[in-house]
Amino acid sequence: MKIAIIFDNFGPYHLARLRAAARVADVLGVEVAASSAEYAWKRETESGKQKTESGDEFQISDVKTVTLLERGTSRGISSRELAARLNRALEDFQPQAVFIPGWSSRMAFIALSWCARNGVPVVTMSESTEWDEARTGWKEWMKRRIVGLCSAALVGGRPHKDYMVKLGMPAERVFLGYDAVDNDYFAQSAKEVRRKFGLPDKYFLASARFIKKKNLPRLIQAYARYRELAEMEVGSWKLEVGGEKSAIGNRQSAIWNLVLLGDGPMCSSLKSQVSSLNLGNSVHLPGFKQYPDLPAYYAHAGAFIHASTTEQWGLVVNEAMASGLPVLVSNRCGCAADLVQEGVNGFTFDPLNVEQLAQLMFQVSGFRFQVSEFGAASARIIAGWGPERFASGLMQAAECALRAGPVKPDLLQRTILNALLKK
Repeated sequence: MKIAIIFDNFGPYHLARLRAAARVADVLGVEVAASSAEYAWKRETESGKQKTESGDEFQISDVKTVTLLERGTSRGISSRELAARLNRALEDFQPQAVFIPGWSSRMAFIALSWCARNGVPVVTMSESTEWDEARTGWKEWMKRRIVGLCSAALVGGRPHKDYMVKLGMPAERVFLGYDAVDNDYFAQSAKEVRRKFGLPDKYFLASARFIKKKNLPRLIQAYARYRELAEMEVGSWKLEVGGEKSAIGNRQSAIWNLVLLGDGPMCSSLKSQVSSLNLGNSVHLPGFKQYPDLPAYYAHAGAFIHASTTEQWGLVVNEAMASGLPVLVSNRCGCAADLVQEGVNGFTFDPLNVEQLAQLMFQVSGFRFQVSEFGAASARIIAGWGPERFASGLMQAAECALRAGPVKPDLLQRTILNALLKK
């Protein structure tokens, strides 16, 4: 089966999915632009490889792909030119089904238009939930008209399927597996990496863009409160052991550090917050790290925290679980319902409740907490959510779309699509 899959930019996540899909179908990966407006992923060099911070080379392209805009981001091209380039790519490939990113981007509208003209069924890929953004009636009405042009859907997990069904897609045409990372890469790399980066012995790890919805100020507040709890425990321990220095030192060393990977507009304010709370020796901000350098940070962490106030999925949680880490995940993250089993591989929490998160951090870092058992459970759970599941869901959605056939837009849908294409 010939399938075209469209992404705005090929990050490591997308490449892992495309590789898996290419093993089960004749796939063309369509990249809108060579650069991402959100992530500073490195592009491949002329040799097809890139250098990492550690000096190793990393292969990033081994599937059939086309890039519509070789320089800059998707914002740097007109809709007319973008349509011309996508149309050429699809006409050359002649797909039997086209997978589009969501329902609100220019590229999605352009692809829907091409498919409608050429009688090709569309599968929408989505990681949206009903509650991850504020919803308004007229926008939801418009969204239903756009989703109605699709023959099937590939989504992240259960909350995402529920929302897709609410938008009008029959439940039997919605398939899971969209949000996947290369589990084997993180699992194997985490076993092989060596200590290179001057990291503390024990730490909580978070990885996110430094923007408001990632909720990092509250995470830092929770960490400060966690240290208070841990220091109080050390104080009570001093009384129990009668001042024995070796025992006190062991207890003191059990207080974990916090490592925040990433960068973004809030970087300066986060550094100021760390300084004002006198956490400079225990909160580390190494900056944004490229894909090949991530396993070292996961490998040496004690647990992973994702504290977003809203998140469509949260692929960093997949990475952490594949690396064998216990996870503390905000209950506002789309992945929580499917990936976090309470008291088995981690816990969920209210992202606005600083005390609750601090207490969970205190619990996880405690002497009696079974870190290895929780980490092993994470690895078992995420094993069912890798690129192979994306490929399986993709094939199921594609076959379903072919059976359902292409959707012929009615007058209202054509009017809406034409209006959106002119924006």
